[in-house]
Amino acid sequence: MNQLLTVAASPHLHTQRTVSTCMWNVIIALLPALAASLWFFGVGAAIVITTAIAGCIATEYAVDRWLLKRQSSILNGSAVLTGLLLAFNLPSNLPVWLVLIGSVVAVGIGKMAFGGLGCNIWNPALVGRVFLLISFPVQMTTWPVPLANRWAYTDATTGATTLQLLKLGDATTGATPGEVARQIDLWDNAIGAMGGSLGEVSAIALCLGLAYLLLTRTITWHIPVAVVGSFALFTWAIGGNVAIEILSGGLLLGAFFMATDYVTSPMSHKGMLLFGAMIGIITVIIRQWGAYPEGMSFAILLMNSFVPLIDRYIKPTPFGERRNKK
Repeated sequence: MNQLLTVAASPHLHTQRTVSTCMWNVIIALLPALAASLWFFGVGAAIVITTAIAGCIATEYAVDRWLLKRQSSILNGSAVLTGLLLAFNLPSNLPVWLVLIGSVVAVGIGKMAFGGLGCNIWNPALVGRVFLLISFPVQMTTWPVPLANRWAYTDATTGATTLQLLKLGDATTGATPGEVARQIDLWDNAIGAMGGSLGEVSAIALCLGLAYLLLTRTITWHIPVAVVGSFALFTWAIGGNVAIEILSGGLLLGAFFMATDYVTSPMSHKGMLLFGAMIGIITVIIRQWGAYPEGMSFAILLMNSFVPLIDRYIKPTPFGERRNKK
């Protein structure tokens, strides 16, 4: 044979789009949220984001170069995207050494241990985030107050997030969760003037990013709509405040940018709807009855584990065959 075949990991798309194009489109879509995080958290956000991206790039390069002994894949943008998403799941006062540990776990264990991009089972950024949350719970649940700490880093003034207040009430004022819910300003939650991870604080910025992803056809509507829709419906059914719950925490960040990861989400549209609906339901269950006030990361990782099963039993109609063949 004069012509060699190129063997690559799935998914295989017959399109002019490349892996690099998709990765950089997602990074571009995250720029509004990046600007919001820098505005609200200042120097701390800049340090955490820069460290996470540098750590992910360095880890991927090192594994490619010295362990897998192959050409580095850092130019396709996947390491940059993983670092950015990891940083968006961290507080702005997290020490550099912890951010680096999270980067090594995210890329080294969550991605490269399975063979690299296209082979990983779980979303790498969430693997790093959950590892840090379980291993260093105090540092990972200490949230700087936005705007007041733009020039502070590890010594920033901290406070409770909206989800913590909704779950436990306000110990400072003695307000119950129900009283807290009536005092919450939805506009503050929408623009990002609340405590939380770097990438979850501005719902408007995240929605702008979603619009870009849909317009460029980087993703489809199925997973985001299924996640938010099932979450809203279940929250309403148990008597929760739908608007506050949607605008608080990492729901929108996870639904728009992490659950939609090509590698760790189903291939068929029906599978995507089931996948997204279960993420929304599991997130509500963890928020309402679990030990953590936020459950998006755990819900996505849990459903990532079921993707092979979903793809096995929910398959698209083969090209050329009728949909309702008898």
